[in-house]
Order: sequence, then C-alpha cells, then structure tokens
Amino acid sequence: MYVPPSFAVSDEDAVFDFVRQNPFATLVSSQGTELTASHIPFLIERQSDQTVLLGHVARANPQWKAAAGQAVLTIFQGPHVYISPAWYESDNVVPTWNYQAVHAYGTLELIDNREHLLEVLVRSIETFESYRDLPWSLDANDPEFVDELLKGIVGFRIPIDRLQAKWKLQQNHSEERRRKVITALDKQADENSRMIAAQIKTTLDK
Repeated sequence: MYVPPSFAVSDEDAVFDFVRQNPFATLVSSQGTELTASHIPFLIERQSDQTVLLGHVARANPQWKAAAGQAVLTIFQGPHVYISPAWYESDNVVPTWNYQAVHAYGTLELIDNREHLLEVLVRSIETFESYRDLPWSLDANDPEFVDELLKGIVGFRIPIDRLQAKWKLQQNHSEERRRKVITALDKQADENSRMIAAQIKTTLDK
C-alpha cells in the first residue's frame, strides 16, 4: 500500500484498536498464477512476542488449501468518503477520497487441533455477540451439531510480520481547508461522512 508520510500511522495501539473495531476483512493469497480473496471476520490477539490474527473459512472454500504456509495479505477497511473540491472554496484543487485502512502481512498457519479450533469459534461468537443484551452461545446447540459444524470449517492463524496503516484525512491540507471539509461532511446524512469528519477533527491538534 502506498503510504505517504503525512498519512502513515505508527501508533500500534491505535492500529490494533482499529482492527478490533473493523474486524470484517479481506484475506488475499495466491492460488497458482491467480490471486484469490475471501471476506471474513478476524480476531486479533496480542501476545508477548507477537500479534496474531485468528479466523476460519468454510472447508468447501478452496483458498485455505493453497494459502497454507503461504505469505498472505489481510486488508481491514474503515470509514471512507468522497471529498469534493468545491468544499475548499479555492481554485486549482481536485477531488479525492478520505479513508482509513490497515494491511497486515504474515504466513497463514492452519489450526489442526479440534479444541483449538473450537476455542477460536467460541471466542469469535463471544466477541461478535458481546453487543447484545442476551448474547447467543454455541452451547445452545447439541454437541453432535457442534461436531458437524467443526468438520465443516477450517481455522487458521496469521502471525503478523508487518503492518501498514494509512489514515488519509486531509493532513496534507491547511487547517482552514480541513475545517471546511468537516463542516461539509457533518451536513451529510450518511454514517461514513460523519465518521470521517470526526477523524479529521483529531488531526487539528497535530
């Protein structure tokens, strides 16, 4: 990913929080002479010596077979929005797109142990059900059903070798222009516009 210095993010805590808040990502790997991708949710686990992504796909998905032991790319994307040059109220300006994205690189390792796979599945459910007043649990199912479920999925872990994070939030523009963009975005009805406006506001003190 092309990351100009003004858009680069070096704060790992901020990057990992972003991944947790935007867990539905794109897993990219090569399959022969072609690239292939799957769209799946991830957990991120920070350990003492490394940070690991955890996920799973349907066993019927052929990507896992070729990706095992292969260097892969996982892309996490947050809010994004079109920026009109009219908002700058200036001449000689062009449109652009503001966004936040993280690229995580690492080697995909399959999870062969049934108990470890079950643990990943349970943790995923607990994480993504946590916002509900009455979270659903895998325990609501019969053990035989859970066994069949585990046979139908393949789990994996990706120890992260390299991270790239890009917050493209008008940092290369003056504070005056950024404030005009914030005002314009705050008037939009969509959530992406409001989220990007809030993120641009965080750049005003930097």
